[in-house]
Amino acid sequence: MVQSQTPTMIDPGPPDWYSDPWNSGGWRWWDGIQWTANASAAAEEKPRLPAWLSVPVVLGAIIGVPLMVYFAVQAPRAIVFGLVPLLIVLPALLWFDRVEPEPWSSRIHALLWGALVATTVSLIVNTIIAIVGGTIVATAVGAPLVEETAKGLGIIWAVRRKEVDGVMDGVIYAGWIALGFAIFEDFSYLSTADQTGQFWLVFLVRAVLTPFAHPLFTSWIGIAVGITVAKQEKLGLRVFGGWLVAVACHALWNGSLVANELSSSNRIVIVAGVGFVLLFVASLLALGRVRKHEREQFSRIAPYLAHKYGLNEAEIAPFTHWRTMIKTRRALPRAQRKKFDDVHAALARLASVHGREGGFDIATEDRLVSHLNEAISKVRSPV
Repeated sequence: MVQSQTPTMIDPGPPDWYSDPWNSGGWRWWDGIQWTANASAAAEEKPRLPAWLSVPVVLGAIIGVPLMVYFAVQAPRAIVFGLVPLLIVLPALLWFDRVEPEPWSSRIHALLWGALVATTVSLIVNTIIAIVGGTIVATAVGAPLVEETAKGLGIIWAVRRKEVDGVMDGVIYAGWIALGFAIFEDFSYLSTADQTGQFWLVFLVRAVLTPFAHPLFTSWIGIAVGITVAKQEKLGLRVFGGWLVAVACHALWNGSLVANELSSSNRIVIVAGVGFVLLFVASLLALGRVRKHEREQFSRIAPYLAHKYGLNEAEIAPFTHWRTMIKTRRALPRAQRKKFDDVHAALARLASVHGREGGFDIATEDRLVSHLNEAISKVRSPV
């Protein structure tokens, strides 16, 4: 094991906030398996919420949860079929997140931010805009501005919780937030469509043909935030630029739908749909290149991490080549895969930190090394 600062508590007990074992003076969340990156700087008072919740999410739930109940009562099938985007988008998010998998508590928080915080803010502000400026203005102008801002703030919140290390992290959190937003929005649209007799048409358009719309728009903010964090710069002009691109993409899509409704043909929405598909493919190719770069960086730096942090040759061998790692994991009994994934995640986070421009701080290294040591100890244990 690497000689590093040892946390004062290795296994404190059930999931909860505990006094930071790295003695920062704050509080750190223990998820029952490891210390997460979520830390509170407030030394005076212990946080009362688990890592998958936050004050904004709780406040959003005050309006969001009753609305979900209302939709379920009005049109039960709206809830069932509104979850279809989850089945379509979730595999893509999990696939992109294989190099440096995020904690489930953080993913759930991002999903809840999109479903409860972003939708609540958007509902209130868009309603005001519709009353003042009309439905067309609210749809084509207000919605893109308000919704991308509300979703983008969720990514900023993830940065505040020290969950974003680079570009793919920014994209992943953008995807989870946007997925939560899309699901809640689909509940609303499908519930209304059920009352007007257009349920299956709306389901086809919203849940089947365009489930990646919101993740695609918000991913531009995630990319900008991820680049900024990787360069260890302050969130500023680059993030604003990513927000502008997200708003522009969203506005073009919403505007095409409005124009199509006002026209007598479907040519506008068809052209917009083709453009949307092309943009989606271009984004996938770009993200694929980023993911390939991170994967190659991980495989390249893994032997160095093994030497630096005390892993033996057999323990590091599966991680030196991506295909070898995937093949090794598939060959393991299902009960052993969790331990393998924990080692992979710990190594990936260390690789990401070591790949940053300008280096990293000792406290971050100590925390990540502790995760690696704990994961390796479980693999080495015969139990």
